[in-house]
Amino acid sequence: MQFHDIEQNTDEWLDMRIGKIGGSSCSKVMANYGKAFGDPAKQMAVNIAVEQLTGKRSNVTSYKNADMLRGHEQEPIARALYEDQYFVDVTNGGFFDCGNCGCSPDGLVNDDGLIEIKSVISHVHYANIKRGGVDPAYKWQIYFNLLKTEREWIDFVSYCADFPPDKQLYIHRINKSDCENEFKMITEREEKFFLLVDEIKQTIRS
Repeated sequence: MQFHDIEQNTDEWLDMRIGKIGGSSCSKVMANYGKAFGDPAKQMAVNIAVEQLTGKRSNVTSYKNADMLRGHEQEPIARALYEDQYFVDVTNGGFFDCGNCGCSPDGLVNDDGLIEIKSVISHVHYANIKRGGVDPAYKWQIYFNLLKTEREWIDFVSYCADFPPDKQLYIHRINKSDCENEFKMITEREEKFFLLVDEIKQTIRS
């Protein structure tokens, strides 16, 4: 694993992600765990295979939806609130290069922690608070980032600007020591996924 202290969403950052599984795409790989890969994972395998063969980004990497744009706009606000609440400085998450995989957490905390911020709408934020855990939509991204960064803990941060000021942040911490089973599942599924990528590359070459 090699850490690159670079700004996210820049051309350099996008180039580093070529041909790799990222944290945000881990859920596609983990879907239907124990069964065959679904269409989203198969389509991603084709994109990764082509990127590895050409060394060029696929068009998929430039896609942005409304949720992603809101997240980019509001993430600095949520980070500042987190820093104030915990009396810490959150530093650049950069890019952790792990060979066929890589991840970019939303921030690093001290020498052993990291955060993943999700800017969400009211009913999603309420569900996160009521659930008292990690939003299932981001479960595998959270575990993936913790595994690949080799840090000791990660804080899942749900932020909603529409909530009362003292309830705009919901924070749930996951410790590395509690994730042995999830780490094993990710590692096993990754191996199978890249066997699929290799098969696709062989088919393209033939």
